[in-house]
Amino acid sequence: MNRIVTCERKTKETNISITLNLDGSGKNQIHTGIGFFDHMLDGFARHGLFDLAVCVAGDLEVDCHHTIEDTGIVLGNAIKEALGEKAGIKRYGHMILPMDETLALCAVDLSGRPYMKFDAVFSAEKLGTMDTEMIKEFFYAVSYSAGMNIHLKIMDGENNHHMAEALFKSFGKALDMATMEEPRIKEAWTTKGSL
Repeated sequence: MNRIVTCERKTKETNISITLNLDGSGKNQIHTGIGFFDHMLDGFARHGLFDLAVCVAGDLEVDCHHTIEDTGIVLGNAIKEALGEKAGIKRYGHMILPMDETLALCAVDLSGRPYMKFDAVFSAEKLGTMDTEMIKEFFYAVSYSAGMNIHLKIMDGENNHHMAEALFKSFGKALDMATMEEPRIKEAWTTKGSL
């Protein structure tokens, strides 16, 4: 099954192209214009074993909001398109990820129903040039455009960089688990008949 897609989105605020391979090895080329955001997407791809190419031209002269939110929208679209009818996948994934003093939890359900629960408080307003409030907005955008449940929680943590990175890495690991093949079933894993 070929689970490689390219999704694009162009507005007056952003011009985005994302190529995603769900069955990759973590290779990535990421250029959003926001160094810390690139670092977070790199962690997501490497630890989820997704090949990911991201090219974004955004209105960074305004701020980072449109670039990060719209990247989440396009990534969510790519995940949804790559999964197709979701036949024969595990559907659910989870990870509790330690990063030094930080412990992050992520659980996902590729249910077709968008929902995002986010429990993380940052003491810094920015990490590099990325507003920390945009971490929640990014995952919200992914959830709604992919049609998936995402639960994210910082269970323990002090360092804002570690907390953010642990969230992105745990999301990569949880999504990798959820998109894995389940050899015992051939259809979508649901009592409804489709996801």
